[in-house]
Amino acid sequence: MKTEKTKQLKLIYLLLVAVLFFTACSDDNNDPVDPTPDPETKELISAMDLSQLPEIELTNPTFFDLENNAKDFLDIVKENGVNTVRLRLWVNPENEHSAFNEVKTFSGKLKAKGFDIWLTVHYSDTWADPGQQNKPERWSSISYSALKDSVYSYTQKIITEIAPDYIQIGNEINSGFLHPEGNIQDQTFQFLELMEQGIRAVRDNSSATKIIIHYAGLNNADWFFNVVRNLDYDMIGLSYYPIWHGKSLTSLKTTLTNLSQTFNKEIVLAETAYPFTLGWNDWTNNIVGQDDQLIRPDYPATETGQQQFIERIKQISFEEVEKGRGFCYWGAELIAWKGPEAPDASPWENQAVFDFNNKALPVLSVFGEE
Repeated sequence: MKTEKTKQLKLIYLLLVAVLFFTACSDDNNDPVDPTPDPETKELISAMDLSQLPEIELTNPTFFDLENNAKDFLDIVKENGVNTVRLRLWVNPENEHSAFNEVKTFSGKLKAKGFDIWLTVHYSDTWADPGQQNKPERWSSISYSALKDSVYSYTQKIITEIAPDYIQIGNEINSGFLHPEGNIQDQTFQFLELMEQGIRAVRDNSSATKIIIHYAGLNNADWFFNVVRNLDYDMIGLSYYPIWHGKSLTSLKTTLTNLSQTFNKEIVLAETAYPFTLGWNDWTNNIVGQDDQLIRPDYPATETGQQQFIERIKQISFEEVEKGRGFCYWGAELIAWKGPEAPDASPWENQAVFDFNNKALPVLSVFGEE
């Protein structure tokens, strides 16, 4: 009796193995899709983060193109090949800037001019980055279950009302987001659950929007993307600034290549920038203002140095990395818009893509597809 039962169990086991084997061999449609774009047809993401432009335009600045003709800011960058505009989105900021209504209205204007829309959703009332990932005030005292629901409903609202082409679930989420519940170190499981709520809201409401997960820098990026490897997303996004993330463009290329191959994802530089001068045009302290913060001697803080740096960034992020899709220039619009003596204006006017007279810089010629 025991021998007969053993034979039956062995037979069932062998049949199951056979079924699994033939199913795996015969069903090619279940193989994961390789996201590697065809090098002959892949399209460059040539992006600028212009989050502060609506506020800057309230001061009515005049901008000039490369031939010194006065033109609309968006028309200038569009004519030079920028095809995507990245915008930050805050839940309930202290004023209307980067709030939902402004971003929705500005996105409509950008779409009418032919730009793709890339939203970086901070899930915060203010800046979210590796140093701070604070929950919005209106979510500060709700239960964890309600927080998950809020992430879903807020993201759903973004997708249904703005319909971006690309969306980041969080901004520079090295340490997670929506702290303390979504702290990647202390609450890894909850961090992933909260991410899944945002991702599910996108997938449930759009078949077109691409999901980006965004990490700042190169160090430990492999560890981070291993943590999120089972999430349903489309593209890896990295920030790269020499002042914070190292001065080796060789390391940048290696990291982009290894991450995209290891995790089988398209990859994009979500943020980068470089100065055309170390000078100031207002009384607001600039973030980059010293020679030792540059990649010297290859890329000095000159108009040519800025242009050549972005040329190299474009080559690496699109041409030389197989799954690379391109780059986004952060703070392209951040001229000294409050005047030459403002102590609370732009810490970035020396890294904008317009000079201190609001004339387009040579770096703009890099953004178009060749």
